[in-house]
Amino acid sequence: MIALGAPLGDVTDHLVGVFRDPAILLGIPLALLGAVFMSFGAQYQYRGVTKVEQLTGTSGSAGLSGRQLVNLLRRPSWVFGTLMLAAAITCQLSALAVAPLIIVQPIGAVSLVITTLLNARISGHKPTRKSIRSIVACITGIVVFVTIAALFATETPVSNLQLIIILSLLLIVLIALLVLWLVLRKRGHPLFYIAAAGIIYGFVATLAKVVISRVQARDFNWLTLLCLIGLVVAVVLGAYFVQTAYSVGPPDLVVAGLTVIDPIVAVTIGLTILQEAAEAPPWAFVGFVAAGAVAVYGVITLARYHPQVISDSQEIPIPRGGGGKV
Repeated sequence: MIALGAPLGDVTDHLVGVFRDPAILLGIPLALLGAVFMSFGAQYQYRGVTKVEQLTGTSGSAGLSGRQLVNLLRRPSWVFGTLMLAAAITCQLSALAVAPLIIVQPIGAVSLVITTLLNARISGHKPTRKSIRSIVACITGIVVFVTIAALFATETPVSNLQLIIILSLLLIVLIALLVLWLVLRKRGHPLFYIAAAGIIYGFVATLAKVVISRVQARDFNWLTLLCLIGLVVAVVLGAYFVQTAYSVGPPDLVVAGLTVIDPIVAVTIGLTILQEAAEAPPWAFVGFVAAGAVAVYGVITLARYHPQVISDSQEIPIPRGGGGKV
C-alpha cells in the first residue's frame, strides 16, 4: 500500500509494480473479452425482450410476467444473448481469480462503447452530441473513480465478521428494492431497474471475489456456502431487473448503468467495510465523490437525452394485456 503523503514517484512505482504482475496481465485481456461478450449479449437479449413484447402485445415495463419469461426461452436471439452473457460472466470470474476487483471492474466500461456502436447500427438511432457527452461522462467518471481506488487499495483476507456485514447489507438491499419495485413498477422508469440491477451486481462482484478467494485458500466453510447462496439469489434477481430494463430502455443505456453503478458499489464496499483504503489521503476520498458524481450524472443524462428513449416516448406504447402467441 502507498503511504500517506507519498510522492508522485512512489505512486508511479506502485502502478508499475502492479502491472508487472503476470496474473494481472492475464486478468486484463480476460476482462476485455468479457466486455465484448457482454456488449453482444446485451444487444441480443434486448432484441429478444422487445420481440416478445411485440408478439404478445404486452409491455414488460412493470416487470416481466411468467408468460413473458417463458416466451423468452423460445426466442433464439434471447437464448443466444444469454449464452454470450454466460461467456462474459465466465471471463469476468476468471479475471477476478487472478486480478484484483478494482482492476477488473472498470474494464467493463469498454462494453458501453461497443454496445453504443452496435445499437446505433442496428436501431438506426445515431448518438447525439448530448448522448455522446453523457457516455464520455460515464466512462471518465468510472475510470477515474476506480483508478484512484487502485492507487491506494490493497487486498486483504475477508474476515467472517466483514462477510456477515456484507451479507446482511445484501439482504436489506434486496428487501428494499423489492418494496420499491412494488411501489414504482407501474411507472416503468428505466433508471430504477438499471440502478437496482447495478446495485445488486455490485454485491455480486464482491461476493464472487470472496468465494473465489476462499476456494483458492481452501477455506470453504458454512459462511462461504451462505455467501454462495446469496450470490446465486442476487444473480437471479439482478438478471430479472436487467431483462425488465430492456423493455423500457435501449441496451446501451442499460449497460451504461451497470458499468457505472456496479463498480461504484463494489469499490464502496471495499473502501467502507473491507477498509481497503484506510490509509488513503483526504484528496482521494474527494476524488471518489467527484468521479462518482460525474459517472452517475452521465447515466442520468443518458436516460434523458438518449435518441432512442426520446423516439420511443413519442410512439404509442404497447397495450397491457391481450396479444397473440409467440
